[in-house]
Amino acid sequence: MRCGFAARFFNRWNASPHDAMGCMNETTGSLRKTATMKATAEPNSSLRDRVIYAINKYGMLSGGETVLVGLSGGPDSVCLLSILADLRGSYGVTLHAVYVNHNLRPGEVGKEIKFCEDFCREKGVNFLVKSVDVLSLAKTLGLNKQEAARQLRYRAFDEAATEVEAARIALAHNADDQIETICMRFLRGAGPAGLSGMPLKRGNIIRPLIEIERADIESYLAAGSISFVVDSSNLGTEYFRNKIRQVLVPVMKELNPSLAATMTHTSHILREEERYFSIVVTKALMKMISRKTKERIELFLAPMESMDTVILRRVLRRAIEETDSLRGINFTHVEDIINLVRRGSSGDRLSLPRGIRVIRGYSLLIITLEAARRIDEYELRPPAEVAVRGTGTVIRASLDNVKGDACDGRSSVLLDADAMKFPLKIRPRTAGDFFFPLGFGKRKKLQDFFVDAKVPRDERDMIPIVVSGDDIVWVAGYRADDRFRVHDSTEKFLRLDVVKGNF
Repeated sequence: MRCGFAARFFNRWNASPHDAMGCMNETTGSLRKTATMKATAEPNSSLRDRVIYAINKYGMLSGGETVLVGLSGGPDSVCLLSILADLRGSYGVTLHAVYVNHNLRPGEVGKEIKFCEDFCREKGVNFLVKSVDVLSLAKTLGLNKQEAARQLRYRAFDEAATEVEAARIALAHNADDQIETICMRFLRGAGPAGLSGMPLKRGNIIRPLIEIERADIESYLAAGSISFVVDSSNLGTEYFRNKIRQVLVPVMKELNPSLAATMTHTSHILREEERYFSIVVTKALMKMISRKTKERIELFLAPMESMDTVILRRVLRRAIEETDSLRGINFTHVEDIINLVRRGSSGDRLSLPRGIRVIRGYSLLIITLEAARRIDEYELRPPAEVAVRGTGTVIRASLDNVKGDACDGRSSVLLDADAMKFPLKIRPRTAGDFFFPLGFGKRKKLQDFFVDAKVPRDERDMIPIVVSGDDIVWVAGYRADDRFRVHDSTEKFLRLDVVKGNF
């Protein structure tokens, strides 16, 4: 199971982002070759040629696929759809466009949808609308509106792509968007991966305009008398990105008029270096995974305790990303996890944004989205079977007048029923619990017993405790209480078993 996961994990993170030009299929190869010959990346090239150059250089389209374009009606997305519509014959692609209504600007959305619908009709492109509830998600997950909108927008893109069977989702982020993103991440704290900005191509998402400046896009639209709409939320400085766009970036461009080219070049360097580190991290992480589910990943602690910090940072970020998005996780959070690994004790934990918990066990580091759980209480009247929800276990109880088969003292115990008060009760641990562990000879706090038995703190509330009145009879799966052990005078025997399974 681990080997299969490891192979999928390695393939996912180390696929080359730059597909070779030679990967053209036979039916579209000649058309793409013609386009490539005409396209250059020179500063004075036409915007159309620069888009062709980016598409070919980074393998964004192989030809013949269906492409979904994110269309807001703003200048960037209108420019992108206009160019792709012009190029669809050359690449043999089928275009669809989708508008995502975030339900944040009811006074403007209707006009935007009408504009996008008319524009798509003019271009002969199928048009879809997706509606999302940003405020509801922001409230539920404790996110700001921008992050909630981003999550829902990408989810809507995926849904629309599935509906139209699109192999690519084309987004209109430009070079200025890239500058803003890198500045935002720098100010919030980020490593090389974050400072490499938005990738030109990742998975089914492509960004053909990512190396083109906003001014060039606006010039292209003006030259072609192509209209667009303006989102009023982009005009103020209330949002962090807007403040960077309108206050910080103009000053940076004064200091460096070639800022977009400089940042693009830098992001390329960082991305290539990160790709190398990604291979190293993948190999390291493959050896460290103990267990993984959709919401939980468990890593062996021993390798991390001596791992170089540079690699460990990346390993931890990758592990977090395997359980959830890295949104909201910054450099400080990763450093806190490293401190937990290197200096923490078993049972120590961290609570990170988005409900992510990091728990240091005895030999494992657990990163999980699962909420801390605690079993319910149940009545136990032998003979009976009780499924303890959430634990995957069943407690079986039976009475007999003869001693019966031997028990292992952990998963099955034989006790003196005459010493108990019925019905018994199954419950989680409570503060102040103590018992007399069979064979130990004296009283012991349940908390201390769990520590000595190396039971992870996060699992202790899920261990069934069988009690008679206020007295612990059995810590299911671990130890019975000496006060209820069988004597020569015992006449009625209680057998308790814990059975594991998919309950």
